[in-house]
Amino acid sequence: MSRLFGTDSAKGVAVAELSCELALHAGRAAAAVFSKGTGKKSKIIVAKDKKMPSDVLEAAVCAGVCSSGADVETLGAIPLSAAACLVSEHNADAGIMISAAHGGQEASGIRIFTPEGLRPDRETEEEIERLTLGGAAAFGGRGQGEIGRMLHCDTTVEEYVSRMEELSRLRLDGIRIAVSGEESAAGIPGVKLFRRLGAQVLEVREEGEPDTTGVERLMEFVTKFACDCGIALDGDGGGCLAVDEKGELMEGDDLLAVFARDLKSRGKLRHDSIVIPVTGGLSLRKFAAENGISTVSSGAGDRYVLDRMREGGYNLGGEKSGRIIFTDDLPCEDGLLCGMRLLEIMKSSGEPMSSLSGVIEKLPQVLINVRIAPGKKEIWKNDAEVTGLIREHQVSLGNEGRIVVRESGSLEPFICIIAEGKSFGQVNAIAVDIAGKIKERCGFGRKSRKQHG
Repeated sequence: MSRLFGTDSAKGVAVAELSCELALHAGRAAAAVFSKGTGKKSKIIVAKDKKMPSDVLEAAVCAGVCSSGADVETLGAIPLSAAACLVSEHNADAGIMISAAHGGQEASGIRIFTPEGLRPDRETEEEIERLTLGGAAAFGGRGQGEIGRMLHCDTTVEEYVSRMEELSRLRLDGIRIAVSGEESAAGIPGVKLFRRLGAQVLEVREEGEPDTTGVERLMEFVTKFACDCGIALDGDGGGCLAVDEKGELMEGDDLLAVFARDLKSRGKLRHDSIVIPVTGGLSLRKFAAENGISTVSSGAGDRYVLDRMREGGYNLGGEKSGRIIFTDDLPCEDGLLCGMRLLEIMKSSGEPMSSLSGVIEKLPQVLINVRIAPGKKEIWKNDAEVTGLIREHQVSLGNEGRIVVRESGSLEPFICIIAEGKSFGQVNAIAVDIAGKIKERCGFGRKSRKQHG
């Protein structure tokens, strides 16, 4: 796996691991790679999310682009997919989206788009990474005496909202929506779009500790103010979760089930299939099988879902986090498009959102991460005690459950154990048992566990 790009983008903590110096070299490298052979003055667009560290990283990236001799056009705080779409519309050679950490809760990222709004291929990423990590010396004398201009566009939010309005299938008059996205790059565009489509929109203001999506506050808000639905948009605008009128949460798997059933009923689900990561829930897989829909597995991470969709010509895919991809509409995940499509389905059905939120039967799931020693990567796969224990537990679950064990992380590798089945007690015991054995055989450090009843 790439040291910089991983499954999503260049990652690290803003100003610390993902330093301003590294951001500068990443901007310079992207400009150098994408301006090759163009025969014209190159231009790179740069967008960001609304978190404070993004301002610092934006300045560093722009300095790097300009030092390479290319012009840079800043688009301000806009959603991830807006940056992808506007590369070609602004006649740019590439786009860069900055997603920064806030309060140390998540990793910062620098995501690069091709002129078509797609993620670069592996060869291009490797070249950008080589130049970035090589520092100033990797560029030789390039850029000396060649300084690009700083440009700025302040109409990008309106451009994005107009694009979303063009993609809408029907108006949302009569729907009362709560939107949680004050700290999301999609927050302002989302409120504008839903109001323009006729919905009554109530904005959920964040208070207290920062929360990327504000889901818990949204759940309370929806019931308190009698909303038909709540929409939660994540930091870079790429993901969306929803809340029905009873305050019940709809995660990515719920949304994918709703979208897959709707597209299939209209004959628009390509190959009658959806693409989900290998870690995708058993509940969704069972729902798909019962409704004549195939599930195609990809590696874990947004990039692998999209890669698999493009390879097989599929038009719907996504993750439990709510990052849903509609390739017929946009080249990458978009939380606002996801929310709009969900509201359209509710509107056209004439039923409350709760009639959609319960389409899949939720099965208990337990996830445990075990950190392993870097020198013991991949060893667990050939350890008879580990593999034997996994097989034994899978037999005990039979067809009513499953176990997924996979390695992740490049600098600090860990093993992710997921156990799913009908009994929470059983899958919890299985996950703990396997995690303990892996830790005993090739791990060290703490375990972290997430439980979904």
